[in-house]
Amino acid sequence: MPYIDESPTMSPQLSARSQGGGDGVSPTPPEGLAPGVETGKGLEMRKLVLSGFLASEEIYINQLEALLLPMKPLKATATTSQPVLTIQQIETIFYKIQDIYEIHKEFYDNLCPKVQQWDSQVTMGHLFQKLASQLGVYKAFVDNYKVALETAEKCSQSNNQFQKISEELKVKGPKDSKDSHTSVTMEALLYKPIDRVTRSTLVLHDLLKHTPVDHPDYPLLQDALRISQNFLSSINEDIDPRRTAVTTPKGETRQLVKDGFLVEVSESSRKLRHVFLFTDVLLCAKLKKASAGKHQQYDCKWYIPLADLVFPSPEESEASPQVHPFPDHELEDMKMKISALKSEIQKEKANKGQSRAIERLKKKMFENEFLLLLNSPTIPFRIHNRNGKSYLFLLSSDYERSEWREAIQKLQKKDLQAFVLSSVELQVLTGSCFKLRTVHNIPVTSNKDDDESPGLYGFLHVIVHSAKGFKQSARHFSKSGQDHHTATRAACSCGGFLNPLQTHRLPFWGLLLRSFWLVSSVGPSHPCVDPAPPLRGPQMPPLLPLLLPTGWEVLTSGSQAHGVEQVLPPSLDLYCTLEVDSFGYFVSKAKTRVFRDTAEPKWDEEFEIELEGSQSLRILCYEKCYDKTKVNKDNNEIVDKIMGKGQIQLDPQTVETKNWHTDVIEMNGIKVEFSMKFTSRDMSLKRTPSKKQTGVFGVKISVVTKRERSKVPYIVRQCVEEVEKRGIEEVGIYRISGVATDIQALKAVFDANNKDILLMLSDMDINAIAGTLKLYFRELPEPLLTDRLYPAFMEGIALSDPAAKENCMMHLLRSLPDPNLITFLFLLEHLKRVAEKEPINKMSLHNLATVFGPTLLRPSEVESKAHVTSAADIWSHDVMAQVQVLLYYLQHPPISFAELKRNTLYFSTDV
Repeated sequence: MPYIDESPTMSPQLSARSQGGGDGVSPTPPEGLAPGVETGKGLEMRKLVLSGFLASEEIYINQLEALLLPMKPLKATATTSQPVLTIQQIETIFYKIQDIYEIHKEFYDNLCPKVQQWDSQVTMGHLFQKLASQLGVYKAFVDNYKVALETAEKCSQSNNQFQKISEELKVKGPKDSKDSHTSVTMEALLYKPIDRVTRSTLVLHDLLKHTPVDHPDYPLLQDALRISQNFLSSINEDIDPRRTAVTTPKGETRQLVKDGFLVEVSESSRKLRHVFLFTDVLLCAKLKKASAGKHQQYDCKWYIPLADLVFPSPEESEASPQVHPFPDHELEDMKMKISALKSEIQKEKANKGQSRAIERLKKKMFENEFLLLLNSPTIPFRIHNRNGKSYLFLLSSDYERSEWREAIQKLQKKDLQAFVLSSVELQVLTGSCFKLRTVHNIPVTSNKDDDESPGLYGFLHVIVHSAKGFKQSARHFSKSGQDHHTATRAACSCGGFLNPLQTHRLPFWGLLLRSFWLVSSVGPSHPCVDPAPPLRGPQMPPLLPLLLPTGWEVLTSGSQAHGVEQVLPPSLDLYCTLEVDSFGYFVSKAKTRVFRDTAEPKWDEEFEIELEGSQSLRILCYEKCYDKTKVNKDNNEIVDKIMGKGQIQLDPQTVETKNWHTDVIEMNGIKVEFSMKFTSRDMSLKRTPSKKQTGVFGVKISVVTKRERSKVPYIVRQCVEEVEKRGIEEVGIYRISGVATDIQALKAVFDANNKDILLMLSDMDINAIAGTLKLYFRELPEPLLTDRLYPAFMEGIALSDPAAKENCMMHLLRSLPDPNLITFLFLLEHLKRVAEKEPINKMSLHNLATVFGPTLLRPSEVESKAHVTSAADIWSHDVMAQVQVLLYYLQHPPISFAELKRNTLYFSTDV
């Protein structure tokens, strides 16, 4: 019997092989039977092939019917006040399904009687020829396929009703089947039309093999096969590769769900691995170096059946093997080298340089990018084989860690069995990885095509407004059944009744409900209880149903004498983080404050995020965990729960406007509203003198110190004092963005010399205070180290001889005006004290130099015209040198103002 499709789908690339000998479908039709030679046997085989195909065609039509079944009710609700999906979403997801169904229904209805009333004179080649001629509908479907999948996935995340529909679509079984229905996901059904073209091509191949050359069907089938093969080869590269699969020696189909490059900690060192997640197994592989003339292959390092894979909880996980973190300054040096090489490549291309020179530069750039990718990730992702050892990956993004965890957990919901792969099975699986992989290249810019977008360079201003759609999470109670939310709960101990005399225990809802006599009309799902016994008998007035606000839930505490059930309002402690991509990986750039005890937080916080060739913005929503027992042993940080995550592309046309662009990210039923606008690096780094000379921002430092009769501006002293008092151990101090609105508020207070400055500083978020200090130096009308001396600083730091460099750099400091020099030395000592806490705050001298170097040295607009470089190259030579100048002074032994002034050297500033 020919192969009948009742198994999960296979890759068109793989299944374009016949089920028999494994030969690929020939580009020309196989040679037919010679006239009169075994014609009877050939026609009998022809009938068997057609019978098998007809059975699978019935299954396919039932699958299309199942896919179409929810479309009509979804369209009906789309025009109501509460649509499940919009008309546009429905048309995108179900695009061309109705047309494909009608084509195959007509084909089946015409073919079925011919097979059932079979004789040697039956012709059906014209039916296959007509079917092949309608493949244009399939081309339209394939072109839309990826968008349809993405739309269905997003709609499932944002709408629970659609998620339930899409996870269990009922497919009718064949007429003679015992199974009346089977449950299939929408994602699987959407792939069926693509898979069907492959099946039809295989059947045509088999039919021609058993059709005599002089049969009337032969030229028609030949033509149909030619059309199908051409179509199949044209779509193989367009099909979403996530649905590719490999067939095991036992005939089972194992689909590839996700793959990507991850850094594994192995034998106390970092190794770049390609990790493949199949429907029932996780495989970690390394790409082997290919010999000349041979295809590349993967070498399996280890695998874990998903039935045996567990994620150890923070308290269960062992401390990770000691991996020495890569020094920050070396990572920054790599970034600088990468940008310098990128500039050289662009110059070579502009000057039409030799291709060999360009290739050499590209090779150097790849080497640096590879090292950066290997050594920058720090977020631990541990998995464990319940029958064996644990494995540790390091990731750059919490978003990425969550994606892998969720993909694995989704597959583990199915009924999976443990297994051990034989050497042959492992060889087949590993051998398939090269063909099935969806991520072909390491995510570095040197692997990008020349016409790909370089990303955005500058500053992205983001306001995180609010979020809604959070679900209640269970809280832990003390033995008395009380916690710090008792004031917002109502309870009764018997029969689910609320005594109205006790509603004073509900501060808000009590006022609303006190005039009502209440009882739950729906049994245990909505009881409202109070410790006081309810009124009984003649005392008890009529009772009304208790209606709880949306999102309120009931928890039962077995510790109460009467089994107390407590009504919970949706009280969560929520915050968001923002990530952007840079140098091939994502980095966390900003974090909102924690909004306590709510399910609808309203942050309205603005952040300024520096972009370094960024193309995407990610927002993650967390529930804050205050339980110190839940500490990740890999990095000693408390593990907060990710409630939702989402990502948008940073389209230059959308964000590069003067106006704010408001958008909503939908994530797992949660909607986060935010606004953003982009400022190019050139525009955002302009030094603009203030028109008012009464404030401190945008006013020369000499004017401010003279007015204040101080050596160091008051704003610098107060911000430094506050940071050292309560922010010196804050992770990422001076690197993490403060809330822009808070920074602007502090700026206004300092400019107005408000008497409430100290009170405001003590209450303000420490990152906002750090941001205010950076903003002050950034908005000085000329840099702290002055425009006049800027060229000399650039040349001095480039000197090779240590003694000459020392003399030059010290002399340049002496050449600064006193207010600038004293303020610089004051800031220098502060930054050194911050760096002393590097093990806690993760801010090294190099990190601080990277943050403050351009701020303290970047020339004003007039002076910088001679130093302008490409906006897309933020790690320009000037920026590198600015960082190096500050780093030199930070690494220098303590510098005394008095000592500097005593040691006068006759050294020209014209170095």
